[in-house]
Amino acid sequence: MAPSHPRFPHSARRRPSTGSCWAPAGLLGVALAGGCLGMVDAVPNSGAGGKGGSGSPTAGKGGSGNGAIGGTTPIAPTGEGEAGTVGGDGPGGSSALGGSGPAGGGGMAGSGGSTPGIGGSTGGAPPVSNGGTTIVNDTFWKDTTGANIYSQGGGVLRVGDTYYWYGVRYGNDASYAGDPMSSSQAITTYSSTDLVHWKPETVSKPANMGGWFGRLGVVYHAATKKYVLGAQGGGGLYFATSDSPVGPFVYDNVQTNLPGISTGKTGDQTLFQDDDGTAYLVASNSSGRSNRYLSPLRASDFLAAEQAIPVYSGGGKEGNCMFKYNGTYYYCSSDLHGWNASQTYCVSSSSVHGPWSAEFVLDGTQYDYSHVTQTGFFINVTGTAGTTIIFAGDRWANNATNGIGFNQWMPISFDGKTPHFHSFSKWSIDAKAGTWAVAHGNNWVLNPSFEADRIDVNMPVGWKATGGHNVLSTFHTGRWSWVLNANGTLEQQATAMPDGTYTFSVWAKATGSGGQLMAKGCGGADATTPIPASSDFANVRSGPITVSGGKCTVSLSAGSAQMTVDDFLLADG
Repeated sequence: MAPSHPRFPHSARRRPSTGSCWAPAGLLGVALAGGCLGMVDAVPNSGAGGKGGSGSPTAGKGGSGNGAIGGTTPIAPTGEGEAGTVGGDGPGGSSALGGSGPAGGGGMAGSGGSTPGIGGSTGGAPPVSNGGTTIVNDTFWKDTTGANIYSQGGGVLRVGDTYYWYGVRYGNDASYAGDPMSSSQAITTYSSTDLVHWKPETVSKPANMGGWFGRLGVVYHAATKKYVLGAQGGGGLYFATSDSPVGPFVYDNVQTNLPGISTGKTGDQTLFQDDDGTAYLVASNSSGRSNRYLSPLRASDFLAAEQAIPVYSGGGKEGNCMFKYNGTYYYCSSDLHGWNASQTYCVSSSSVHGPWSAEFVLDGTQYDYSHVTQTGFFINVTGTAGTTIIFAGDRWANNATNGIGFNQWMPISFDGKTPHFHSFSKWSIDAKAGTWAVAHGNNWVLNPSFEADRIDVNMPVGWKATGGHNVLSTFHTGRWSWVLNANGTLEQQATAMPDGTYTFSVWAKATGSGGQLMAKGCGGADATTPIPASSDFANVRSGPITVSGGKCTVSLSAGSAQMTVDDFLLADG
């Protein structure tokens, strides 16, 4: 049987390896990088959403208002264009992420209705968007000028209805992205009102940020009216400030000994700001990273970390970050894998002082190692119709050579207090409504390019395989592909798919004929397409494939040939 990957799963099935937020005086909601986001004015969206109905097959019913989560798809009358590939234009307007220029005009998906869990609680298909702004993963994102976005190891801060994204540009970013520009280490700031179209604001190079610099976040201190940046740098916990959310940031101090942290220094870190305005350093200790902490920032100015609150210990973890949803705190981390991707581990509590739950895997991240990322930070998008938590994963592709694109953002849904991660290549976010939907063109194959493992394996995560292994430096895109020996096979079952018509394809080169590309058990007629001999990668397509009932098993057999395959795609449209 093929590995089954429920998009709304309830338990880990593969190998291991907020509500309302504080708004400071004078600002309409400031939210923190990687933490809880402030409230925003209720602004009606343009365009009417679809009437809430019941999802398929077992989605919780949406309310009868416009665009209810868990109901049928909210559709704007003239939605903005989907994102294109790098430099391209999506249908209906200029491309969003992955292209250049603003998206074409049109109504956002409507708001209103009740907001039960997206897709229900037992594996129903998610709502499908025909409009809104589309986040496209697995590509190098572009800003509104058409230049590459360089922002790693950072966070997002919300001020009013504008989101500010802070991160680090590293010297090797441009070369990995194939960008002819030369880059140097700096703090980048971008702004957006829809979380898709990002305007470049400033590039900061404050004093004393030589050597390793990263894992930064920004919080707002209401009394001093300062935007405070905290990062690893200068040999300790680095602080800089700005009078404006756009920067530039000016160096303030480096704290070289952090009280209550076993080694006095952090392993990995982010910042989190709670509903009452208290700000915390979210960190593990250096040298082993086996202890996780929350360190309150000094109340008078946020320019020092105070006595750390222990969260939990045991087993090295990094990529530490936290979010709050409906009164529950979720403290999450990755495996201690260097630059490699990892499934995500979390603990939860109703108080920052604990008690904290036992560690659990963020369900959905185990199927492709968090969409080939490491935990970066979380974004709380609270709007007129609900709250969406975005998992902002760092793909350290410039260091790990594991895929295309540095930033991969995915939605998280909740079954009560249990979070579920959705590994989408394309999905739509309505920042004003605080809702999301899967986008047309999403790839329902997980780990389709074999970039997740990044070590030699004969069973790729997310797949059932026989007679094969991954290979580095022979690829169609990215850095990895899969080699099948004679009679080797690959198989995977996609689940929680919306009903519709799909195409299944792969890039393959084979030493001879006899290989087959197959889709079966999809609710319509099975499809089998021969794979011809080819000395170079050629695209083999099978379709149209009718999906009914939310499941489809896709597979490939090499026959008598040896075959190298890459970039599987199962998508509608």
